[in-house]
Amino acid sequence: MENQLFDYSPLPERRPVHWPDGARVAFYLAVNVEHYRIDRPSTSIFPDTRELAPDPLNYGWRDYGPRVGIWRLIESLDRHRIRASVMLNSDVTRHYPQIIEAGRRRGWVWAAHGRDNSTLQAHMTREEERAYLADVVAAIEEATGSRPRGWLGPALTETFNTPALLAELGLEYVLDWANDDQPYRLKVPGMLSVPYSIEVNDISLFVGKSLSGPDFVRVVKDQLDQLHADAAHSGRVMSLVLHPFVINQPFRHKYLDQALEYIAHHPGVWLTTSDEIAGHYARTTAPEPL
Repeated sequence: MENQLFDYSPLPERRPVHWPDGARVAFYLAVNVEHYRIDRPSTSIFPDTRELAPDPLNYGWRDYGPRVGIWRLIESLDRHRIRASVMLNSDVTRHYPQIIEAGRRRGWVWAAHGRDNSTLQAHMTREEERAYLADVVAAIEEATGSRPRGWLGPALTETFNTPALLAELGLEYVLDWANDDQPYRLKVPGMLSVPYSIEVNDISLFVGKSLSGPDFVRVVKDQLDQLHADAAHSGRVMSLVLHPFVINQPFRHKYLDQALEYIAHHPGVWLTTSDEIAGHYARTTAPEPL
């Protein structure tokens, strides 16, 4: 089956991307704020018990995020004056309303991230998915006061219908296709893909590769420095993907603070959000010729 969603576009052949004030790198912090069902397996630190219901070991590990980790993260974001781009499960609005209120006070942006992080829409019919997406978007809009402009599927899952259904709902970009350092237009009218990292991502680095805190800081610095060098003639995007139940464990937290300090003081970096990246790109970058 041929890919009908986007075409191959080698980066050196594209029109230049220009960020505000001559910045080389547009940086956004992707904070996954999620709800997990207690009766379904999901992201686990100890796979041997993940099929149990309940699974106190893995559920409790994940539940550290909204109970403790997010509040430690908020202290760092306030200190470095970084706004979060929140990948938000709509069930968070019911279960953890205090997090929504904290984010509203800080002007966070909210990208829809499914109903919960234990439910994937990958096998839904078109009509099932249309109803599901509409419900998720409406719940987030009601709770946050703003309609989401972006979408990240739970575990980055989609169907072949997802982008078109999101466009029907007025959304403008997806984050699921982690294949580029710049935004690009999908074949769905009005819909962009915005870069999202599955490698510069605390689950991949700490849970998948068992890296240390100093390793994490080095990875973040190396990523930013390389993208900054690459962007001499055309801007790049850097996302740093976080889950508060991982990065904001006490023994890791100071390394996040060190990484954010480096990013916040790096020359040529636009500290922004996924919404602002999508909006600026759509306004200022003409479509590539067919």
